[in-house]
Amino acid sequence: MNPRPIDLNADMAERADEAGWAADAQLLEVVTSANVACGGHAGDAETMGRACAAAAALGVRVGAHPGYADREGFGRVELGLPVDEVLDQVAGQLEALEEAAGGEGAAVTHVKPHGALYHRAATDRELAAGLAGLIASTDRSLAVLTQPGSALAEEAAALGLSTAAEGFADRAYTSEGLLVPRGEAGSVLEPQEAVAQALMLAREGRLVSADGVAIEAVADSICVHGDTPGAIALAAQIRQALAGEGIEVRAFA
Repeated sequence: MNPRPIDLNADMAERADEAGWAADAQLLEVVTSANVACGGHAGDAETMGRACAAAAALGVRVGAHPGYADREGFGRVELGLPVDEVLDQVAGQLEALEEAAGGEGAAVTHVKPHGALYHRAATDRELAAGLAGLIASTDRSLAVLTQPGSALAEEAAALGLSTAAEGFADRAYTSEGLLVPRGEAGSVLEPQEAVAQALMLAREGRLVSADGVAIEAVADSICVHGDTPGAIALAAQIRQALAGEGIEVRAFA
């Protein structure tokens, strides 16, 4: 029996300088889905347009990567904003990316929240329901890329939205199946560890937490963070390792 195919995704358009763009362009040569920062934690009309045009040219799927409108904290600080305020921010970001993508002949296919918003939506039922409702009212064809078993995954599925389960190659997990906070030692895995974790997710549908607990973790898509040191080389190593195991890398259905 052939192993199931898997998507390889990366977050991008998070830097406005030429070095950032060059890195994104190289990542787009490797990944099958791109999560484009759309003006909250990072990104502007130019970076969105460039990313969408390049992704479309390479057949890479374009996803919205909305986050808290907090550039100083890069969207990774939990702000505790009221749900309505968060939804207003996200709605504006989705609209901005749809406009940028449309101008480049690209289509937005999925939504993956960023940073603190991603983590809050995993457990905050009110926010998760609000985000799912917003996505459904924006475009019911949009898939939701999020942590399996999260509140957002459940609320999106309840509204009939497509969902894709995400696993992280380059991040350590707690025994509860959550990501180890970035401020803690060992939260970002070394390249060899990241490749091994990606293979375990793809082949076995499981991973091992930082404290040695085996966790079921079936993934439709594996993420490599664009700002992880050596992200381009790491993504290429992961794709090569997956191919070596006979695992097809392609955008999730």
